[in-house]
Amino acid sequence: MYTANDSRYDKMVYNRCGKSGLKLSAVSLGLWHNFGDTGVYSNMEQMCFTAFDNGITHFDLANNYGPEPGSAEINFGRILKEHFLPYRDEMIISTKAGYEMWKGPYGDHGSRKYLLASLDQSLKRMGLDYVDIFYHHRPDPETPLEETMEALAQAVRSGKALYVGLSNYDGPTLEKASGILDELHVPFVINQNRYNMMDRTIEKNGLKDTSYRLGKGIICFSPLAQGMLTDRYLNGIPEDSRVKTDGRFLKESQLTDEKLGNIRKLNEIAAGRGQTLAEMALAWILRDGIVTTILIGASRPSQILDNIKAIENTAFTDDELAAIDALTV
Repeated sequence: MYTANDSRYDKMVYNRCGKSGLKLSAVSLGLWHNFGDTGVYSNMEQMCFTAFDNGITHFDLANNYGPEPGSAEINFGRILKEHFLPYRDEMIISTKAGYEMWKGPYGDHGSRKYLLASLDQSLKRMGLDYVDIFYHHRPDPETPLEETMEALAQAVRSGKALYVGLSNYDGPTLEKASGILDELHVPFVINQNRYNMMDRTIEKNGLKDTSYRLGKGIICFSPLAQGMLTDRYLNGIPEDSRVKTDGRFLKESQLTDEKLGNIRKLNEIAAGRGQTLAEMALAWILRDGIVTTILIGASRPSQILDNIKAIENTAFTDDELAAIDALTV
């Protein structure tokens, strides 16, 4: 039986989630990859132990995480039952619904039918009575926004979720959704979106500014740009890299000679700060205090420890920021 490290909270920074009462660890662990049926269970356990022992309290899932869809929740539920039940009240566990989970007209998008059925299934897979945060995973233009938001409200009223979040929304849609949720008195506290040095979409579509203005938190995924912002590609594209072996999320065509050259220059800036490229990339996201937490993925415990080092230095000079912009915007 796992016993948590007593000094775990001394190793982490906790940021308030917008203007809510909820605080999140500056680094959160995502279970999108490496917690499905293709993962090694003992490695999943060790990653969860390492995360929690170093102050990571937020564990992020979705109904379709795997492969197969649902398997990440099943495996995490087993880890919870075997090791973390004594610590449940010290953990923030989130899940989502919005992408295809089962066949037919009721297993996708943003209907009340789908969202509430999916939440019940997620709770059953994880063996939980409630999740701390339940997200709508993506906007659904074919379902009235009021219906989707009312479903999130019902999840809170039923006691099956404490807070709600929105994922992959833009600024204008976020503002409309937030207004509806405010009228329903729903504790909407956080937005989950892709954000990194090389993907500034939330700066361009109004999400970042609107979230800050409305007092909502932001958790960003893909902070290392699918590995581009690490030392993985400093010397070209390794044969065993995800680009070569998978190619779904990062394609070889994206890694042009110019892009690889810019990555090397970014690495030089990081070295001048006494950081690895990955540490600097994560620190950059936290630089202005608007992003609440960074959602990291990991394939082994050591990667979690490496990523946590980013919180040690999140201050940047104007010259550093300008140099980074010149290489990434």
